[in-house]
Amino acid sequence: MSIARRLGTLALAVWPMLAPAQQRVAFDSLDRGPAGAPVRLSADWFPAGGGRAPAAVLLHGCGGAYERDGKLGARMRDYAALLNAQGFHALVVDSLGPRGERELCTQRIGTRHVTMMNRRLDALAAVAWLAARPDVKPDGIGLIGWSNGGSTVLAATNLQQREVAAAARRPAFAVAFYPGCEAELKRGYRASAPLLMMVGEADDWTPAEPCRQLADRAEGAPVEFVAFPGAYHGFDGTSPVRLRHDVPNGVRPGEGVHVGGDPAAREASRDGLVGFLAQYR
Repeated sequence: MSIARRLGTLALAVWPMLAPAQQRVAFDSLDRGPAGAPVRLSADWFPAGGGRAPAAVLLHGCGGAYERDGKLGARMRDYAALLNAQGFHALVVDSLGPRGERELCTQRIGTRHVTMMNRRLDALAAVAWLAARPDVKPDGIGLIGWSNGGSTVLAATNLQQREVAAAARRPAFAVAFYPGCEAELKRGYRASAPLLMMVGEADDWTPAEPCRQLADRAEGAPVEFVAFPGAYHGFDGTSPVRLRHDVPNGVRPGEGVHVGGDPAAREASRDGLVGFLAQYR
């Protein structure tokens, strides 16, 4: 086992006990609203403390960043704690609330008002906002996303996208958990930063095969593809697998999709994430 992997395993044993500080911040997206003014984004900021440090932008899935009671979701809080334990600042960006949406999961792709273009511009703006902070290492900023947020990671690191190619500040690393890969596979993926992509082999919402093909055909920076046998969408969670009938998208539209945690895949993916992040401290 490599040193990074051993350190990752040790960190995973202690990170859930940490309770990071949390601050609400706001900044402008590169996206503009109907009136032409920049969309004002809200975000939750979890500083690592101890001076200048690398940072990661956390990009939520189609369910949004917040629970029904308005509290930041458990996944975002848990990963912010994990990142802080590794010496990284964490910035959780809300792409839905500022645009009047609560969730996208039950909306058919193609009818959504919050699009991948909107989210790509949010992600690039978050990188630029972090790079301007005196407590952030400007060459140590990355993107981490889940599901729709994972797709955002791909879109915001693809040099085939005009805004990515033109960005003054690009992410130094990227991690995508179970993203939808079809759009960037069709476009052609030329990575602007090293990418770690982790998917479930049994995922019937955002299937593994297009992501495998994207990794095989990718140009530019290195792309690492990891698939967990038998794991479904949301394998890094702790809830049991269930069938969501309210999701109209997926491999079999109209039949629902499976979502839920897989203990082995959860542990392995966290270990892999920490080992990957160790390169960017």
